[in-house]
Amino acid sequence: MPKMNITKSILINAPADKVYDVVVDFNKWTAWSPWLIMDPEAKVDVATDAQSYSWEGTRVGSGNMKITDTQQNQQVTYDLNFLKPWKSYAKVGFDLKPEGEGTKVSWSMDSSLPFFMFWMKKQMEAFVGADYDRGLALLKDYVEDGEVHSALDFKGIENFDGCQYVGIKTDTTMDAVGTQMQKDFTALKEYFAGKSSLINGRDFSIYHKWDFVNGKVSYTAGIPVNSVPSDVPSNMMVGNIPQTKVHTVAHKGPYEHLGNAWSAQYNIERGKEFKMNKKIHPFETYLNDPADVAANELVTEIHFPAK
Repeated sequence: MPKMNITKSILINAPADKVYDVVVDFNKWTAWSPWLIMDPEAKVDVATDAQSYSWEGTRVGSGNMKITDTQQNQQVTYDLNFLKPWKSYAKVGFDLKPEGEGTKVSWSMDSSLPFFMFWMKKQMEAFVGADYDRGLALLKDYVEDGEVHSALDFKGIENFDGCQYVGIKTDTTMDAVGTQMQKDFTALKEYFAGKSSLINGRDFSIYHKWDFVNGKVSYTAGIPVNSVPSDVPSNMMVGNIPQTKVHTVAHKGPYEHLGNAWSAQYNIERGKEFKMNKKIHPFETYLNDPADVAANELVTEIHFPAK
């Protein structure tokens, strides 16, 4: 059976005992779980002593987890059993180490894949690792602020009218995508200064490739137009998104939490709640300008083309 080993870490600005009180109590897991946020209708049963819980949902499958060992304010170890979509077992743990005035929190998993999935090992490690990164970011919110700054609105199937656009296509890394995208939109805004009458909708990004295993991204930052300008610079491009149906999930919160909406979309599509039109790339639109609103109020819509 192919072994799978994952460890992700984050610095939380709180003492270890405050973090420990959250990760040792399953009643508090539901508030920050990176899986339950994308399946709010999932059934969750927490034991009376809050030391174990089980779940069942259409997007998150089913399984159970229980605490097997603890070291006060230092470590919590769990047994994790997945029942659906396939059976597997994992040993999971949190390690807490004081760092400055905060706590370095490391979340690890030791598991294995069914033999027939050996070819997916790197991909699964990347996917689960991304889930752990999302979860740690939500845990940080919850411990530091008492709530998570990420909420999803499942809008379902909608009609997209299509558009022409002027954009900048970029190949970059997942770590640098936020910074690079900011540069691209700054360049586009500068180009459209004095041309506002040409703009016909909200800024968006089209994702041509999102390579979790190698950490690479290919995207186009675009601004929709009602007519194509005659002086488009050589570092920009003209394109179009055709009229199509889309399955939409909206995210409210900082851009750093947007992965929750993307993960929800992928799980909804894998669960066959809609059929994806793979001839058109997924894209996201921004319902407000990050420069004009508080970070926690950003609203971004993730669109997966649907048949």
